Amino acid sequence: QVQLAESGGGLVQQGGSLRLSCAASGRILFYDSMGWYRQAPGKQRELVASISAASNTVNLADSVKGRFAISWGNAKNTVTLQMNSLKPEDTAVYYCHADRINYYSGDSMVAAREVWGQGTQVTVSA
Repeated sequence: QVQLAESGGGLVQQGGSLRLSCAASGRILFYDSMGWYRQAPGKQRELVASISAASNTVNLADSVKGRFAISWGNAKNTVTLQMNSLKPEDTAVYYCHADRINYYSGDSMVAAREVWGQGTQVTVSA
């Protein structure tokens, strides 16, 4: 099995910063990309940022461009999301995501379309 463990959420004032980290564990072979989605109350889950494994191509939502940055962490299979100039509208549960991930489960190779983390709450106060 593969698990994505998020950390770094919390409460911050408007204009502040937070750094989210996600570590993927398991017998991972490869994946297309890792990234972050968020879901605010009453809204659909939306992509915030992603980074491709092969080319390090970054995809950022328009609403966070210039404020958020995604990068690979120092440890293998980790990704971080640096969030600056936070706004109340950034308040949401942030989910780590791995896209098209292949891994070993026992002696079998599993090709999963995606894997999600449990989510971490980010709250920005006005």
